Amino acid sequence: MSATRIGIVTKEWPPAIYGGAGVHVVQLTQALRKVSGVEVDVHCFGGPRTDGAFGYDTPAEFATANPALQAIATDLAIANNLNNVDVIHSHTWYANMAGHTASLLYGTPHIVSAHSLEPLRPWKAEQLGGGYKISSWAEKTAYEAAAAIIAVSDGMRADVLSAYPDVDPAKVVTIRNGVDTAKFAPNHDDSVLKEFGITGRYAMFVGRITRQKGLAHLLRAWKNVPAEYGLVLAAGSPDEETIGNEVAALIAELQSTRSNVWWIKEMLPHDKLTAALTQADLFLCPSIYEPLGIVNLEAMGCETAVLASRVGGIPEVVSHGVTGELVDYSEEKIPQFEAALTEAITRLMGNSELLSQYGKAGRQRAIAEFGWDAVAATTLALYQSVINRR
Repeated sequence: MSATRIGIVTKEWPPAIYGGAGVHVVQLTQALRKVSGVEVDVHCFGGPRTDGAFGYDTPAEFATANPALQAIATDLAIANNLNNVDVIHSHTWYANMAGHTASLLYGTPHIVSAHSLEPLRPWKAEQLGGGYKISSWAEKTAYEAAAAIIAVSDGMRADVLSAYPDVDPAKVVTIRNGVDTAKFAPNHDDSVLKEFGITGRYAMFVGRITRQKGLAHLLRAWKNVPAEYGLVLAAGSPDEETIGNEVAALIAELQSTRSNVWWIKEMLPHDKLTAALTQADLFLCPSIYEPLGIVNLEAMGCETAVLASRVGGIPEVVSHGVTGELVDYSEEKIPQFEAALTEAITRLMGNSELLSQYGKAGRQRAIAEFGWDAVAATTLALYQSVINRR
């Protein structure tokens, strides 16, 4: 019996990983490749790779085009090479059109993973301009035509059906993200702290500088957190100039009166990241939109308590009062959200015993409920079901 060949299409692939979707694709691919009788081809943006993945440059004619047009052009180049797979699995709108057009061309079933939804991210218009209408069209078209849609949380599944009412609910399935708890495990190497001059007790944020991640809200909230507590921000890659400037100004304001606010702009290597996460007293995820939040699972794997906003799929990861705590977010009540963050941070940082309890429970939950082998098995079963329907 011949092997099942899967075509994974993704914008992010090492070394260009900057968000949770990229982490998901890498770890899913690794887990799938461990299964006998399965072959996985990865088609990615960002130029040639040396690890066996098929990397594509933006076509030269589109070098100065709107980023949305660049993505569509790259998708068409990828689609041309997806003629020898049994199923196509695309991740994020950037890659969806490659899977969709290849499915039309070759009759191959196309599955999309819903890591986020364009209708729920209107701030993307700041980044893409008119290209936001193109990204929204690409996503909607791909979702409505897909053989199946994987939602990374039950919250995301509900969002898909709300945003795209013409999608058949029967083809939207929830398969939650996983975390490799062997790689994301307690790491007490303090060399990363010495490298950046980090001292004392601290809370930590890890993420891209984008409105979605709520970093500006956290920084405003931190103004009223007791000065004895430090803040480490592993934050870079602003997705547009306005939010980048806003965050930089807020950090500068904090650093003007506090010596224990550290901004790490470069992406930390894995070992340094896990060491910084492990030695943090509290991990902070103030997102205003988050389909699941892999970063919370990573912190939990490192046995660190999590304080997060109660949005999207986060409550399916962070068990309130067990592995951390959740703060309510409402677009109409921003001052209350920021005040609630201040209160929760101050109270939790003052209770080391509770933070330790949350951290230990978080790692146990990550191990028990979010293993990648189970995620891969469930995903493979979905692949086979759409292949069998051809």
